[in-house]
Amino acid sequence: MEYRANGARYADMKYNQCGESGLKLPAVSLGLWHNFGDTGNFENMCKMCFTAFDNGITHFDLANNYGPEAGSAEKNFGRIVSQHMKQYRDEMLISTKAGYYMWQGPYGDLGSRKYLLSSLDQSLKRMGLEYVDIFYHHRMTPETPLYETMGALDTAVKSGKALYAGLSNYDGETMKKAAEILTELRCPFVINQNSYSIFNRTVERNGILDAAIEKKKGMIIFSPLAQGLLTDRYLSGIPSDSRMKTDGRFLNEKSLSEDKLKRIRKLNDLAASRGQSLAQMALAWVYSNKAVTGVLIGASKPEQILDNIGMLKNTAFTDEELKLIDEISLG
Repeated sequence: MEYRANGARYADMKYNQCGESGLKLPAVSLGLWHNFGDTGNFENMCKMCFTAFDNGITHFDLANNYGPEAGSAEKNFGRIVSQHMKQYRDEMLISTKAGYYMWQGPYGDLGSRKYLLSSLDQSLKRMGLEYVDIFYHHRMTPETPLYETMGALDTAVKSGKALYAGLSNYDGETMKKAAEILTELRCPFVINQNSYSIFNRTVERNGILDAAIEKKKGMIIFSPLAQGLLTDRYLSGIPSDSRMKTDGRFLNEKSLSEDKLKRIRKLNDLAASRGQSLAQMALAWVYSNKAVTGVLIGASKPEQILDNIGMLKNTAFTDEELKLIDEISLG
């Protein structure tokens, strides 16, 4: 299949400055955490990447352990780029991460210089790329001195294997310490990646939103739809082909209590009153936070990507709507 990108792909997407850097992120990026591993359908993966890029989504986010099996999402994405999108590489923002378990022994996990730089080399090989645009440390690892981990990110950039450094799943205080080290090293640290949704308010408590503003860093949000709970997918029960039924690693039937389902239905009613799907409202709610640069979506089909992009038509909330969302989700 020959792929030619939509000539009007930049017409409707919004692009935001990533902190005080020169890098711009699309308001909506595509995450390859799910549905791009070896259990997925390769043709469908291609269609999702084409649909995203045709609609201005320039950013594709991966990690070394995305699959299953770990590493397979990078391999499959590499095939897509090599076979169909190589001519658009300079228009694409590709990120990957290291920090979680990848191989046996003491050097395949956490935050050591040995692990991070070896993992980046493996990621580049799997994707068939000379460099990634952003290389993240995937999680805080107190077992490793922070200066060592940040030094590894600095080496990754200065070796030309990454253009920018990022941090994922850090809290505010640790991020600020890391930012000071990276500033000292003159390493272009530009972005934080954290989980945030109407149902998950951890970043409101751990200081990372305020820290991102204070340090003038970008913030991209993963799981803004709470692993699919904040969609119309489960309003009438659990579909047999849903990830809750077929996977269960990150989302299972215990996640959907009767109380949670009632809250989801109330949020769905509010979204309808705003002229949005529940997913669009949930994405818009995250995106409306002043610290947030963009949102990372996951998808199992191209149509979901198009629906999610539709959130950009209405990203403003009244005080009454925000209060009601808090009452439904937190009350």
